[in-house]
Amino acid sequence: MRMTNAVRADDALRFLVEGNARFQRGEARLTGMRPDVLAKLAKGQQPFPTILGCSDSRVAPELIFDAVLGELFVIRVAGNVLSSEIAGSLQYAGAHLRTPLFVVLGHSGCGAVRAALAYRLRGVRHQSRIQVLVDSILPGLREIEADALTESQLSAAVEANVWWTMRQILETEAGVRVAAGEFKLVGGVYDIITGAVHFLEET
Repeated sequence: MRMTNAVRADDALRFLVEGNARFQRGEARLTGMRPDVLAKLAKGQQPFPTILGCSDSRVAPELIFDAVLGELFVIRVAGNVLSSEIAGSLQYAGAHLRTPLFVVLGHSGCGAVRAALAYRLRGVRHQSRIQVLVDSILPGLREIEADALTESQLSAAVEANVWWTMRQILETEAGVRVAAGEFKLVGGVYDIITGAVHFLEET
C-alpha cells in the first residue's frame, strides 16, 4: 500500500536546519526511546526527509540533525555517490514512503573525494573496488581547477561532488517528479569541525 506524507518539503528542510542547530548547541533531544514509541514504529515508518550521505563515521545524519527513530530515511555510501542500487533506494523513498525532501549530504575532508583528487592530480590508483568508487566521483570534478591537493581545493571538490550526485539523480525518474513539484532535491555540506550543515541552493 502506498503511503501518503503530510509533511511539506519546506517543513522537512526546516526540521533539518533546526535539528542541526540543536546539535551544534549541544542540546540534542535523543535520550532513548520509550517502548510505546518503538511499538508504534514496528507497525510502519513515515520519515519525511530522505538523506543520501557518506559512510564516514563522523557524519551520522540521525545525530547531526538531532533526529530520532522513524524521522529520517537514510542511505549511506562512501562519497555519497549514486549507483543503480542507491537509485533504487531513493525511488523507494519517493514512491512508497512519499518523502517530500531528498538531501545529498557531503562533508568536509571527505576521504573518497580526496582519493579522487589524488588520482586526478597524481595518478594515484587504488584497490579495484575503491577505484570504481573514485571513478564515479571523477566526472563531477572536471571543473575544479587544481594543481595541488590543498584543503581549499578539497572543499571545492566536496561541493562539486554533491552537485554531481544531484545532477545524476535528476537524470533518473526522480527528475520528472522534481520538475512536477512532487518533492525537492537539496544539497548540503557538513563541516566536521563546527558541526554545521551548509545547505546549497534548492533544485
